[in-house]
Amino acid sequence: MLEPLGVAQVYRTCSTDVFDFEVTSELESLDLLVGHERARDALSFGTAIRSDGFNLFVLGQPGHDRHSLVGSFLSEQARGASPPCDWCYRFNFDDPAVPLALSLPPGLGRQLRTDLEALVEELRSAIPAVFESEEYQNRVQEMKQAMDERQRNAIEEVRREAREQGILLMSTSNGFTFAPADGDQMMSPEDYEKLPEDQRKRIERTVEELQHKLTQKIHQMPRLAKELRNELKAFSEEMLQSVIDGPMADLEKRYHEEEGVLSHLKAIRTSILEHVESFQAEQPDVPPEALFNRFQVNLLVDNAEAEGAPVIYQDLPTHQHLVGRIEHHMHNGTLLTDFSLIRAGALHRANGGYLVLDVRSVITQPGAWDTLKRVLRAGEIRTESLEQAYGLISTVTLEPKPIPLDVKIVLLGERRLYYLLCEYDPEFLELFKVQADLEDELDRDTEHEAFYARMVATLAREAALRPLDRSGVAAVIERATRLADDQRKLTARHRDLRDLVLEADHWAGEEAADVIARRHVEKAVGQQLWRAGRLRERSHEMITRGTLMVATEGRAVGQVNGLSVLQLGEYAFGQPSRITATARPGNGQVVDIEREARMGGRIHSKAVMILSRYLASRYAGEEPLSLSASLAFEQSYGGIEGDSASVAEVCALVSAIARVPLDQAFAVTGSIDQHGRVQAVGGVNEKVEGFFDVCVARADLEGQAVILPAANVEHLMLKSEVREAIEQERFRVFAISWVDEALELLTGLPIGAPDARGHFPEGSLGARVAERLKHFREVVKHARQEQWGGNGDQQEEQDDER
Repeated sequence: MLEPLGVAQVYRTCSTDVFDFEVTSELESLDLLVGHERARDALSFGTAIRSDGFNLFVLGQPGHDRHSLVGSFLSEQARGASPPCDWCYRFNFDDPAVPLALSLPPGLGRQLRTDLEALVEELRSAIPAVFESEEYQNRVQEMKQAMDERQRNAIEEVRREAREQGILLMSTSNGFTFAPADGDQMMSPEDYEKLPEDQRKRIERTVEELQHKLTQKIHQMPRLAKELRNELKAFSEEMLQSVIDGPMADLEKRYHEEEGVLSHLKAIRTSILEHVESFQAEQPDVPPEALFNRFQVNLLVDNAEAEGAPVIYQDLPTHQHLVGRIEHHMHNGTLLTDFSLIRAGALHRANGGYLVLDVRSVITQPGAWDTLKRVLRAGEIRTESLEQAYGLISTVTLEPKPIPLDVKIVLLGERRLYYLLCEYDPEFLELFKVQADLEDELDRDTEHEAFYARMVATLAREAALRPLDRSGVAAVIERATRLADDQRKLTARHRDLRDLVLEADHWAGEEAADVIARRHVEKAVGQQLWRAGRLRERSHEMITRGTLMVATEGRAVGQVNGLSVLQLGEYAFGQPSRITATARPGNGQVVDIEREARMGGRIHSKAVMILSRYLASRYAGEEPLSLSASLAFEQSYGGIEGDSASVAEVCALVSAIARVPLDQAFAVTGSIDQHGRVQAVGGVNEKVEGFFDVCVARADLEGQAVILPAANVEHLMLKSEVREAIEQERFRVFAISWVDEALELLTGLPIGAPDARGHFPEGSLGARVAERLKHFREVVKHARQEQWGGNGDQQEEQDDER
C-alpha cells in the first residue's frame, strides 16, 4: 500500500537563513524587469531599431502590472534621448482651409508664439497711430488737393477753349452744358434764332467738338481717381512699411535659421500691405482683429520643458484622442473654425518618443484600431474627424497639412488578444513585429529567493510602505509559490505581490508595528480569502446540510468522490462531487450521461472514451467487452468539462462492475491515458483544500484522504490547517502514478497482475472484474442465441467486428 505524503512534500517553506538582511530597507532597489530577460531583450531591440513596422506588443496577464513595468523601462530609455521638436499650425494665406504645419526646435515654439503675440500688440497700436498722425493726414490732404486741381484744370482747359470760340461751359445739376455766348452772358434762344444759318451751324459744330473734348476729359476722371487711390495706397504702404520694418526685421533676424518662420513672417508682411483698407475703412471686408489672428501660431506640441523623449500613455484611445480634433465655435447660428482650433492628439504629443496603449481599449473604440494602422502605414498624422475620414459628412471644414510621424507604439495586452490579432488581422504583424512576452513565473532557488527579496523591497519602497523583516519576506515567497501553483516556481505577477504587501502593511499599521512580519502577510492572505469566500461557504454548507449528497465516510458500490474547481473572477475554490456508475451486460458501451444531456464538454467526452478503451484493454483481453455502463456527476446542474475526473470515473466503473464498495473517506482527482497511467491535472491545491474544508465542516476529520497524481506533488502548497491535520495523521494525501493504485486504496483489495494468459490472481480485484465481465459475456451470448436462434454466434461476430 502507498504511504501518504508528509508535510514537507505538500508545502515548501522558505528558510530565513538564506537572507543576509534583517529588514528590506537594507536592500537596494531592483529593476522589476529583472527576471523577464526575454521581454527585456525584446523591449531593448524594439526601442532601438528605427525601421518601419517594428512596433511592440507586450504580452502578459493583468497581474503583471504591464503598464508600470513597461513605463519604467521606456522612461529610462527616453531619458537619454533628445527632446523632439515643437509643432505648430499657422495660417495658410494662400489657402485658409489648409493650415500649414511648422516644426521648430524644442522650446522655440513657445518663444515664437510669445514673439508673435508681442508683434500683434505692437501693430495693434502702431498702425492706427500712423494713420492718425498729422504727417499722414496732411500728406493725404495734399494728394487729394493736387488731384482736385488736376481735375479742375482739365475742365478749365475746355472752358477756356470754348470761351475763345464764343461758347460758354456751364455747370448744371445734371453735369455740364454748352451754350453760345453773348458777351459774358449766355445768348438767349430768341437771339440765337436770329443768327444766320451758317453761323448757327458753325456754333453747333463747335459745341459738338467741345462736347467730345469734355467727354474725353470726364473719362479721364476715374483714371485720375484711381491714380489718387494708388498714390494713397502706395503712401499708406510706405507708412505701414516704416511701422512694421523694425519689429519684423528683429524677428527675421532672431529666426534667420528657421525657413518656416521666415516664410510666415514674409506672409505676414505681405498680408499687412495687401490689407491697408482693413485699418482705414469703417467696415472693412477683413477686420483688423481677424487679420491679426492670422499672424499668430497654434502651438500644438510644446516640448520646452521636455527632458528626453516623451512617453505618453493614452488610457482612452479614441480616434480623436489619437490624431487630435478640430473644434468649432458658434457665430450667428453657424459653426466656424480656423487653424487656432486644431487640438493635439496622443500621437502628436508622443511624436519623437513612445506611445503606450492598451490593446483592448484600442480595438473596442469605434474606428480607433483602423486609425492607428492607417497612421502607421502612412507615416504621418492627419487630423480629421472620424466622419470626415470615412466620408460620412460634407461639411466645410479644415484639412490641416499632415505632420510626419516618428513614434514607437507599444501595445499592452493579453496573449489571447495578440494571437487573435495575428490570426484575424493580416496587417497586424506587418506593423507590430516585436513581441515582448513577460514571464508568468520565475524559478525558485536560492539565487531567485534573494532576488525576490530585493523585488519585494522595491515594491515596498515604491509604495512608501513599512519594510519587511526576514519572516515577512519568507511568507511572501511562500505565497508567491502558491500563486504559481508550483513548488519550483515563483509568480512573476507584480500586481498580486504589490497588493499583498499593501494589505500586510495595513495590518502591520493596525498593530502599530515598525516592520511587516510573517503574521501580517498571513493575515493579509487570510483576509483576501475571507472576503472572496462567501460563495465557497454557501456551496460547502449545501454539502454539510445534505442538500448536495456527498459522503465522507462509509463504503458504497459504484460511487466515488470526485474533485472539481470553481473559478469566480480571480478566486477559485475546490468542491467534491458525487460520481456514480452503473454496469450491466451490454454491447460494450459506456454512456456518458453528461454528454448525452449536452452538459459535458469535448474534453470530458474524450476522457470518457479513453477510460472505456482502458477498461476494455485491461480487463477484457481478447474477449469482447459485453458491458453497458453509465457515468454521471450527481446533482450537477451546470456544465462539466475537463479530464481530471477520469481516474475517479474508472474507479466508480470498476466498483460497479465488480460490486466491490469504495471507501467514501477518499476523494480522487487525476487524468488517465489508455494504458492506465495517471496524468497531472490543475487546481490540486484548491481541490485538496475543498475536500478538507467539507470534512472539517462535518466534524468527521478522522483519516479522510485525497488521491492525486504523483506528477502534481510538486504543485502542492497547502494551507496551514491542512498541513497541521496531515502532521497529526487526521488527514492524508496520496500520490499515485497508476489507476490501479487508486483502486487498491479505495477498495482495500490488491489489484493483482495478470499472467501471460491474462488471468488475474485468485481473490484480487482484477479477478473479480474479469469474472464479472465474463458473466456479462455469457448473459449477452445467451440472450443473442435466444433472439437469433442458430445464428447467434454469427451475429456476435458481426457485433464484434462493428
